[in-house]
Amino acid sequence: MSDAADPFAVLGLPARFDLTPAQIRRAYLAKAAATHPDAAGGAGGVDTAVLNGARETLEHPHARGEALLALLGGPSAAQDKSLPPGFLQAVMATRMEAAEDLENGGPAARERWRAWAAGKRAEHEARVAALFASGAEAATAIRVELNAWKYVERLIEQLDPAYDGPGDAGAA
Repeated sequence: MSDAADPFAVLGLPARFDLTPAQIRRAYLAKAAATHPDAAGGAGGVDTAVLNGARETLEHPHARGEALLALLGGPSAAQDKSLPPGFLQAVMATRMEAAEDLENGGPAARERWRAWAAGKRAEHEARVAALFASGAEAATAIRVELNAWKYVERLIEQLDPAYDGPGDAGAA
């Protein structure tokens, strides 16, 4: 993986899942200041788009997990679509329940589902953090957890009242 494709290297951060938002922000600001053409004597340095992309990747825990797993040589989502046993059936049942509740429950139902999804996101994040802490040998288990987490992220997108279906750029 090239430095441009490695958001950790771009920002000069250790390749770890447990980075804090403050660490990411400090690294981004320091790198942006150091590579600014005025500060770097016109040398420029890291492309602004690459720098911003690295920051955006590392600020979002799911994307950070994907980037770290790639660095560790783990399987990509395209290579391994595995999910925990029974997960897909449970997600389908939850989506049906949510759709009915949202249709009949109005804004209060939307907030209940947002809270539920935020809790599920936190559970996945904690499991991924624990798996990364256990070492690279957990790559397959990390992939399964990231795949499941993606379903929760998708539900969170769809709970946005401005969401307008697949491909909606405003729902991210």
